[in-house]
Amino acid sequence: MTLIVHNAVLLPVAGEEPWLYGWFTVGDGGRITALGAGEPPAQPGERLDAEGAFVAPGFVSAHSHIFTAGMRGVAPNDTLYPWVTRNTEMLLAAGAEDLYWLTLAGALDFLGAGVTSAYNFTQSRVLAKFDYATSSLKAAAVRPVEFLTRQIDAAADAGLRCVNAVRLDDEQLPESEALQAFGFAMEHVAAAVPPELNLGGSVFGSVQWSTAPVTAERERAMMRDHRVTNQAHFVETAEQIDIQRAKFDWYDKAGALGPDFAFGHFVHPTDHMIDRAAETGCAMVWQPMSNGRLGSGIADVPRFLGAGMRVGIGLDDQSCTDVADPFENMRTGLYLQRAKHSDATILTPADMLRLHTLGGAAAIGVADRVGSLEVGKYADFVIVDPRSPDLGPIWDPVATYVLACSLRNLRGVYVGGRRVWGDGASTHPLAPEAFRQLHDRMVRVAGENGIHCAIPRSAA
Repeated sequence: MTLIVHNAVLLPVAGEEPWLYGWFTVGDGGRITALGAGEPPAQPGERLDAEGAFVAPGFVSAHSHIFTAGMRGVAPNDTLYPWVTRNTEMLLAAGAEDLYWLTLAGALDFLGAGVTSAYNFTQSRVLAKFDYATSSLKAAAVRPVEFLTRQIDAAADAGLRCVNAVRLDDEQLPESEALQAFGFAMEHVAAAVPPELNLGGSVFGSVQWSTAPVTAERERAMMRDHRVTNQAHFVETAEQIDIQRAKFDWYDKAGALGPDFAFGHFVHPTDHMIDRAAETGCAMVWQPMSNGRLGSGIADVPRFLGAGMRVGIGLDDQSCTDVADPFENMRTGLYLQRAKHSDATILTPADMLRLHTLGGAAAIGVADRVGSLEVGKYADFVIVDPRSPDLGPIWDPVATYVLACSLRNLRGVYVGGRRVWGDGASTHPLAPEAFRQLHDRMVRVAGENGIHCAIPRSAA
């Protein structure tokens, strides 16, 4: 049956108009079939009256680690590498089913914040700690491949559209085992994730933590053999920056750079790195709140945009962004850039909305399906009511949406035209159980490694 969304202030993030009072229809396949201004033409179908609220595309988190939903507030005063090690220590006793429930809760948390699509870095089956002496990851524990596949299952079971990324761990495992596990995970994505939720597979780029160029060559081979993309964490922190920068050419010489490659963070690149990334068609994904929380720095996003790079925004970890709030993420990014450049025109509210929706989709190669309200794309959208609580007169709808709206104004979240969150709660039948399991399992596995919860759920 056709769904008719009407009486809406549409923020399509596509086309010539930044906003319009109008409507759109959703067909049986969960895609937008028509869109227009004014009142919809008479037609049969179920009607969804937005009652004059904003209707905008669901947010895209182009860089996410969804399994971290149970680790908010962890290592609150640490920079990247000590924080990474603390996260690993908390998960050393975790098994595949633990990661399933952690990921399910994290994915439902994303949906409840209006994030309908995500690039998800799965927690590697090699639990590793950062070693300062070698500037690399050292294995602390190794889990079976189900550790990966159950995370993939969980995101799909939540109903979140995902690109699923997997790390090779070729320095921590025998090469044949690492490549075989990666292939198995990509096959699982294709076979187990419903097609409408499957935004593809990807390499979790890890050359920044490798000791030899061969890792870049292996990642490039996986991109080619499995026809997947690659997003690499790169020059995120100023720590050991010369070592990090020296590894950029490893990717270049391996032939990995190109339209299917994105740099996550890219906070401290050299001029050469920016020029070469732009020249080869690479994308960049920006995490404003995470970079601030970890003291990583402020990426020069206007420069990347000016160089012609595709740029998207991600929410990163729930353990370093702490609250999966795309509104706060947009504002943090906007204000940091304006302060950095002493220029209030350097980025606009419309720029920020695009970066966290269509820009994010473009950066991870899925803009043909999500990221904007357009005919033919999935009907993933949020209803945001600026009158509840009342924000006053609306002089500029896009500016009000980005600068003044927040999760308290979020009235509903829809994936493929189906409501997944509304009235302050998830519609998913497993939501209460998912969050109970999140508390119980996270507290248990961290406790087994001597990390104890200050206020467990039973006492809260």
